[in-house]
Amino acid sequence: MAENKVEKKAVPKKAPAKKTTTAKAAVKKAAPAKAAVKKAAPAKSETKKVLAKKPTVSVTLVKSFNGRLPSHRATIAGLGLKRINHTVELQDTAEVRGMINKVSYLLRVEV
Repeated sequence: MAENKVEKKAVPKKAPAKKTTTAKAAVKKAAPAKAAVKKAAPAKSETKKVLAKKPTVSVTLVKSFNGRLPSHRATIAGLGLKRINHTVELQDTAEVRGMINKVSYLLRVEV
């Protein structure tokens, strides 16, 4: 009942040989070269656009969102708040106002 031990030697793996694409390269080289024609860019007016300053609202998380509804936790994350006393500046839009109203009992809002 003697067991025969078989020794397996590790054989180094060979990298697969890369195929050469000489036929495709020859076709690409045989194609006629196109002449590069540059078009003049239209002259831009020298006036600079003045960016309108959009109204922002500052929101601070003042109470913990642990133990709150999952939708309220998601709203806090959507506002970009991460921890208590974390403040973010958000654009004053209807969407953001709706999110603030949903979790207003957790926030302090400054316009």
